[in-house]
Amino acid sequence: MKHALIWIVASLGLALAGPAAAQLKPTKPRAAPELNLPTLEGGRVNLADLRGRVVLVNFWAVWCPPCRKEMPSMERLSKLMAQRPFTILASNAGETPEQIRSFLKEVPLTFPILLDQDSARMKAWRVFVLPTSFLVDKQGQIRYSLSGHIEWDEPEAVAVIEKLLAE
Repeated sequence: MKHALIWIVASLGLALAGPAAAQLKPTKPRAAPELNLPTLEGGRVNLADLRGRVVLVNFWAVWCPPCRKEMPSMERLSKLMAQRPFTILASNAGETPEQIRSFLKEVPLTFPILLDQDSARMKAWRVFVLPTSFLVDKQGQIRYSLSGHIEWDEPEAVAVIEKLLAE
């Protein structure tokens, strides 16, 4: 039921907002909330340890069709930016490692998948729609946000990331 409600809200929001919903929106710079979670592979990632890097933080779920749709473009972006101070963190909203691994058989990803088992980090980041993404600058400030999906490796998105990398 919880998943269905989030999906309905996401679909309604994107339908009402039209094409502009699929664009990165500049935000007033603010400190990114804590993000310190275990990874699917058994490690742990703390956003605070990534200062000096631009970080794409993506909140997603396997059951979410727009989330599934954007993941391949995030993987292409990850490869495009492999030699740059750029990291993608995909924070999964409360699903089991088995559910996530099943998805990864269909869509292999090389960037860290974080396990937000109780969705507490999602709530702290004020995420109400999946997918929701944030671009965090090198100083740990949220600079852009997006509710909905985009093709992350398209020139417009890459240009925004390049701008943050140049700062």
